[in-house]
Amino acid sequence: MRIASLLPSATEIVCALGAGKSLVGISHSCDRPAGALGLPRLTRTAVPMGVSSREIDHAVRDCLARGESLYTIDTEALAALDPDLVITQGLCDVCAVTKSEVDGALCVSRTAPRVLSLDACTLDQVLESVIEVGRAIEREAEAAALVADLRTRVERVRARSARLTRRPRVGFLEWVDPLMCGGHWNPELVALAGGEDGIGRAGEPSRTIEWRELTAWRPEVLIVACCGFTVERSRREVAVLRERPGFRELPCARSGRIQVFDGAGLFSRPGPALVDSLELLAGVLHPGD
Repeated sequence: MRIASLLPSATEIVCALGAGKSLVGISHSCDRPAGALGLPRLTRTAVPMGVSSREIDHAVRDCLARGESLYTIDTEALAALDPDLVITQGLCDVCAVTKSEVDGALCVSRTAPRVLSLDACTLDQVLESVIEVGRAIEREAEAAALVADLRTRVERVRARSARLTRRPRVGFLEWVDPLMCGGHWNPELVALAGGEDGIGRAGEPSRTIEWRELTAWRPEVLIVACCGFTVERSRREVAVLRERPGFRELPCARSGRIQVFDGAGLFSRPGPALVDSLELLAGVLHPGD
């Protein structure tokens, strides 16, 4: 089987199931595992690099308002690779190419592989998508074993959280300028890890919030995991937050409980790494417990 993965989490899943050698092409944003990084890149992005988060947000919103895609698929390269399976997503127009864009590219390239779209909104759905990929690439046993291990790790965190006597108020940010709260699985991860997210809505997309909404919640722990940003870039975004009026009066600022994570590789990626994210989050919310 020849697999084209247009989604970083799909690339990780395929490799975790032992089928990395079946990959023939990956997306521009696939960054692990190392063994897959030499493969042809089948997508390009129109999202500007090296500019502020607000400039990125403006560019993305303007592009979407014009009805234009943020991504380009290399139809010639896709046709030349002649994959049997293309894996994409339909969850978010901003995060990666969508199924409709893939369908259009396949019409142009005159190839007819199977297209698998992964559209998980919750942690459980993410784990089910591993099973779905395993079924599609004939690695069902490997997928079942991987998911069983991931569920065991999730239950271990859940059991630990069930014994807690107090859950801190958590502010989870997926973007800083403008402010965007955590969405989809991230409010669920906060709850599983033993926190209380009063802003994000489990299973629903991230949304833009007003500064007063965050300050009214008065988070005791602030999590910054900017979508698509490395931990180093996200740390620079915290400086924008510190300039906001009233920031120093927030409980998280007074105590110094502000934690920055790799949004690109962890919390934004609906694959096995979400369980790593959960374990890291549990350690931050309840260190030593």
